[in-house]
Amino acid sequence: MQSTDRIWTMARLLVALAAALALIVVSMQREEPSAPTAAEQWPQIKGYADMVIPADNPMTAAKVELGKQLYYDSRLSGDGSRACYSCHLKENGLTDGKPKAVGAYNAPLPRSSPTLWNIGYHSEFYWDGRSKSLEAQGMAAWTGGNMGVSGKDGRPSTADICAKLDKIEAYRKQFQAVFGGACTPENLVKAISAFERTIVSTEKNSAWIRFREGDEKALSPAARRGYEFFRTKAGCTNCHDGLLLTDQQFHNVGIAWDAAQKEFNDVGRFKVTNQERDKGAFKTPTLLDIAMSAPYFHDGSVATLEEAVDFMLGGGRPNPQLDSANLVPRPLTKEERADLLEFLRALSVNYTVIEPKLPR
Repeated sequence: MQSTDRIWTMARLLVALAAALALIVVSMQREEPSAPTAAEQWPQIKGYADMVIPADNPMTAAKVELGKQLYYDSRLSGDGSRACYSCHLKENGLTDGKPKAVGAYNAPLPRSSPTLWNIGYHSEFYWDGRSKSLEAQGMAAWTGGNMGVSGKDGRPSTADICAKLDKIEAYRKQFQAVFGGACTPENLVKAISAFERTIVSTEKNSAWIRFREGDEKALSPAARRGYEFFRTKAGCTNCHDGLLLTDQQFHNVGIAWDAAQKEFNDVGRFKVTNQERDKGAFKTPTLLDIAMSAPYFHDGSVATLEEAVDFMLGGGRPNPQLDSANLVPRPLTKEERADLLEFLRALSVNYTVIEPKLPR
């Protein structure tokens, strides 16, 4: 009997010990949650598909920090006059506020600078969609008119710029830590692209996102009425749909049509696809920060938000390839138009990125 009692006593002790260990494990799990996934580490739009990150350019904190410095550094341009940020200013809704962009060496460019809000969610870049990745777009902008690093006519090449950066100790150490070697043109563009994928509208900086997440008070009563006209009577969501406020498709609204010459002054998407239906078609821009990003359209030919709204409500400019399936005259009353404009002005986003201190 005594032996049996001892066995039961030991059993009870083991059970108690197991229970205590279980409580300790649970407590530790509560205090030390598992590491966040890649989608959780970086700003994401709730309710939208996760941003697609290229397999050969994974996101890391060190890479994003390096990319942010490079994005703000004018030493990347051929003449040292401008950085990536120069064409995407926070006070201009991440555009440059010019009708058409001006590149390094004061080179006039044929189109305006598009906003970068939520650019990491896009799959085609530039107004005509000719680049298929942020990395490809970044390299084209760097070596083209935007930054002027062509390696021709006495201008520096991308290798020259990398060699210059490698002479700066802080940059040299960062490239070594992030990529395991010296600066290369490909790795430089990867770092900038990683930073650009963090330029995201979230509930923290966007009343629009908060509203779509269920916070009715995020928008004023007038803006809420305007949203109803936006998605119904005005037909804006035919192209400016969803959380991104763009369908990422290409539409001809007639801006590029020269009625006097009866031809397009810019063929747009046609240059990429060689399809007649794409003449004069351009990518639908997001409407986030639209009140800040005047002038409007791919050529900056419309000066004010009011004029842009009236142009679209009027059905665009007639031409052979007009997107007549989506663009028809949509008259609003004076009050309805005022509410629609109030909604558009409520789409502002707070750009909270602090300009970094650059290595010297």
